[in-house]
Amino acid sequence: MLIDFSAMEETVIPGFLGGEGSLRAKMRVDELGKILRGGLEPGSSIGYHTHETSSEIIYILSGTGKVEYDGGVETLKAGDCHYCPKGHSHALVNDSDGPLEFFAVVPNQ
Repeated sequence: MLIDFSAMEETVIPGFLGGEGSLRAKMRVDELGKILRGGLEPGSSIGYHTHETSSEIIYILSGTGKVEYDGGVETLKAGDCHYCPKGHSHALVNDSDGPLEFFAVVPNQ
């Protein structure tokens, strides 16, 4: 199945999962999970949350930021991949001066 993000309407979600600013996203969502291309402007974040019924893979396309993961912090840059297994917690934060663009897969388990 082809997923053409360029043909999708962008959704803007303020305070996603209790985060700061807004998440910009183009998403494919069904009963099996989510596949999305997202962006966070400087100072924006996806709030700290636990993956109770899913895992998540985040691949950084451009920019820099950090992930707060199970009580620690991981610095991310373009080309890095963060994995949050089911039962673990994380937040994605753009603490840079430029946009943070990423691709994420969240399969329900």
